Amino acid sequence: MGALHEGHLALIAEATRRCSFVAVSIFVNPTQFGPNEDLDKYPRSLDRDLAGCAQAGAACVFAPDVAAMYPAGDSTRVRVDGLTSSLCGPVRPGHFEGVATVVAKLFALTGPCVAVFGRKDYQQLRVIERMARDLFFPVEVVGVRTVREPDGLAMSSRNAYLTAEDRRRAAEIPKALSEAVQVFQKGERSVSRIVGLVRNRIARVAASIDYVTLADPRSLVPWADDQNAASPALLAIAARIGAARLIDNVVLGEEPAPCQEVQP
Repeated sequence: MGALHEGHLALIAEATRRCSFVAVSIFVNPTQFGPNEDLDKYPRSLDRDLAGCAQAGAACVFAPDVAAMYPAGDSTRVRVDGLTSSLCGPVRPGHFEGVATVVAKLFALTGPCVAVFGRKDYQQLRVIERMARDLFFPVEVVGVRTVREPDGLAMSSRNAYLTAEDRRRAAEIPKALSEAVQVFQKGERSVSRIVGLVRNRIARVAASIDYVTLADPRSLVPWADDQNAASPALLAIAARIGAARLIDNVVLGEEPAPCQEVQP
């Protein structure tokens, strides 16, 4: 959706390794924003984004306006059930319907291709994979590991909303994930204990927490607090720091800790 950072450029780099022609779409998609979300103030920097895409090796940029993607009379939406029932689905109703709809339009326009998405929005990646499979799009969907700042914070366009103090607080999110990686590596499998230690750490700095969830990384079905998690396990977080709603995740048993050294 624009406001490109090193995480987006890593997606372009991965695409150039796989394909001889790379196209980038830049479109702030209105149908994936709720009525009280940040559509109007979402950061936009098209000229800088175009320069970054060219430098990263993109052959073209598709940057349509809203009328081009949603022409007059538009009334079709794409819904993916199941995968959207947990995590961001309940707290952002309609969000993934907007995501699936606009990506389906992009896939229809593009034709056979490799489509590269980041794993930072892990749920989005799984939804797009499922949608492409179910609708027989001739698309190979590739997920790329989250690109992080030196202190572990996941790169995000919404990080621009953070004040200096908010930024310091936000660094607790990757530390919480890393602490979970450490205890998981030592054999901890209790959902309540892993979720509890992560939630307690984030609660020190967050204005609010939408969820801290351990779920199956394929189905995204959460494990109950009284269960033990299998390996691998998706640990996903959504919390508000200052004016920014931040999401992050790590797949325990599969990915390294976002931060190398973490104190409880």
